Amino acid sequence: ATRMQSSEWSASRSAKTDSSADALSQTIRTGLMASPKRLPAALLYDDVGSTLFEAITMLPEYGVTKADLRLIEAHASDVVRAMGEPIRGVELGPGNGAKAKMFLEAALDLQPELSFTAIDVSRSALESCRRTLEVLPDVDVELVRANYLEGLAQVPKEGGKRLILFLGSNLSNFERSESRAFLSSVRARLAPGEGILIATDLEKPKAKLLPAYDDAIGVTSAFNKNVLARLNREWGANFDLSAFSHEIRYLEAERRIEMHLRASRSMRVNVVALDVELALAEGETIWTESSHR
Repeated sequence: ATRMQSSEWSASRSAKTDSSADALSQTIRTGLMASPKRLPAALLYDDVGSTLFEAITMLPEYGVTKADLRLIEAHASDVVRAMGEPIRGVELGPGNGAKAKMFLEAALDLQPELSFTAIDVSRSALESCRRTLEVLPDVDVELVRANYLEGLAQVPKEGGKRLILFLGSNLSNFERSESRAFLSSVRARLAPGEGILIATDLEKPKAKLLPAYDDAIGVTSAFNKNVLARLNREWGANFDLSAFSHEIRYLEAERRIEMHLRASRSMRVNVVALDVELALAEGETIWTESSHR
């Protein structure tokens, strides 16, 4: 059976978890006090948000995940062979683990056993990944609940050359300058012969892009509004979710989709844990996510 370690819940990581939580709270506070108001995309991926995102990946309007799976099915073995053996797998933002499973199966054709580390801030995503991978024999799976760079710093350098998977167009959520800095930081942590495999979404016609972020049955709208519900649950805010609508914008010059939440009326909102009182005007938006082509 697959051997599992739940490192993300160990007491030895509590200090880092507290530090990350403080940093997230400060980022939220700074964003809500800014003009225009904005929230970090990390807020989207709590247990509820991760479940909603998994539903989004199955919608007919959203083709990125399906394209990822087709490419991996065709080329996972090529990637693993190009790395040489043995390898140690790592995935940043593994989702339900389906993509990692395809790479691990390909690797097990070349080596008798291997280790794999899944890194994510979402507990439910890690649990979903664990359930998917527990059917694989001879795979030692470690779950690390942390942001990407913190988690990557915890991956042992023993046990094979590390192959970092960063799929699903996750890089698109970074601002351009942030993506360059992030990739440089990942590169600095890799030894000669190790590698990172990145999936990115290419430019597409506006008529195809917009429905992927504003689907007909409203799953993406619920995913977006969940950031306010999460602030209510975890930071003691009193956002009225019924007073906000999901809005998307495409900035062609920036090759960027933006998700916003638009207030339908003026209101005052308290965020108790952050000692913040907000005034929002009718029509004002909170910017929640960017997705770059």
